Amino acid sequence: MQNVFEKTLVEDKELPWEIVGDKVKRKIMSYSKDLMLVKVAFEKGGIGAVHKHPHLQISYIANGVFEITIDGETKLLKEGDVYFVPSDILHGAVCIEDGVLVDVFNPMREDFIHT
Repeated sequence: MQNVFEKTLVEDKELPWEIVGDKVKRKIMSYSKDLMLVKVAFEKGGIGAVHKHPHLQISYIANGVFEITIDGETKLLKEGDVYFVPSDILHGAVCIEDGVLVDVFNPMREDFIHT
């Protein structure tokens, strides 16, 4: 994967998609040690498995429809909606209609970087 560390001007077309699951792929758009922005594309039926991490996360639904679960509460969210995940809280997503999430993490997700 191309290193996008602290890249200030990013063109989507220059970055490759990384397959991260069945019907799920992502692009790490840019990051520093304190902040990371990731675009995640889902096909209908794609699942972001329930998990937790120490990072703060806020996600914007760029398009599509998702069933989002955070700390046992589930809600259907669509284009223009946002959800926030505090540190170490279980959360996950199920794609109801093809869509894209824009995830922001603080600090950056070191586990996403392949060297």
